[in-house]
Amino acid sequence: MGSRGGQGAVVTAHRDVRWYAVTHITDYHYSAPVTSSYGRGHLFPRTTAAQRCLDATVTVSPAPTDASSGTDVHGNETVFFHVTTPHEHLRVTARSLVAVRAPDPTQLTTGSAVEPWEDARPAGRADAAVDVEFALDLEPPEITDDVREYAAESLRPRRPLAEAVFDLQRRIHRDFTYRSGSTTTTTTVAHVMATRTGVCQDFARVAAACLRSHGLAARYVSGYLSTTPPPGKERMVGVDASHAWVSVRTSDGRWLDVDPTNDQWCDERYVTVAVGRDYDDVPPLRGIIYTDSARSRIQVSVDVAPVLPTVR
Repeated sequence: MGSRGGQGAVVTAHRDVRWYAVTHITDYHYSAPVTSSYGRGHLFPRTTAAQRCLDATVTVSPAPTDASSGTDVHGNETVFFHVTTPHEHLRVTARSLVAVRAPDPTQLTTGSAVEPWEDARPAGRADAAVDVEFALDLEPPEITDDVREYAAESLRPRRPLAEAVFDLQRRIHRDFTYRSGSTTTTTTVAHVMATRTGVCQDFARVAAACLRSHGLAARYVSGYLSTTPPPGKERMVGVDASHAWVSVRTSDGRWLDVDPTNDQWCDERYVTVAVGRDYDDVPPLRGIIYTDSARSRIQVSVDVAPVLPTVR
């Protein structure tokens, strides 16, 4: 229904670039027929300075009556579909080919990354309008006294930005327990702070709230992480999952991505799909259905497969 082909640039094989074929399949099962289904999703990987989406398609079954694509306020590509064929099973399949360049190893040890973190605050800068929205709290508010106090331990006065941010994410990784199913997309940051449990989207949201509590611009990032099987084991298909991490804005307009779920800076294993202020800005799929169904079930399969580069 939706597709985007190569953008005409020449992409060559390079040892610092990794290529991935991404397949993201979402299956909805209903206990009674759905007569009308409206869906909107963020399923096309972004093209950035470090990443290029060379091909992307989204297909829906049953075939939609109406479909379109566009760009949201944050520059993410979106797809929309309307299915009017009665159905008890809906499948949305997104496929993309993405090239991701390894980050410059000096980006964390030079320039704005080693300036005091206070210098990265957008308030008072001439270009503040570009990213000030990412420094603001959400509605309803997520920044509490607990969030400010937790962040303050890492954001000590005049500490270098990269050092402070990495310390914050490392503490989140240490202090919070990853527990699948412990939260939902509506769980608040306050709840995660109180229980110290969650999943990747919760840890990204906690980190973003902490950074914003001290005036820094922070983005919630959704995407994928390519996983490596244990030594001697074959790579399994369909076990990778959607992932989330956080990005902080430097004083010179760069964004540094860090993953508190895995205690590391993001590198060429990460595929960015969408950025926003929160999960609600960038869900993979969201929609409305018309049905008498009393029960529904969703299954998601994500595969991020390394592939050999094709020279164009």
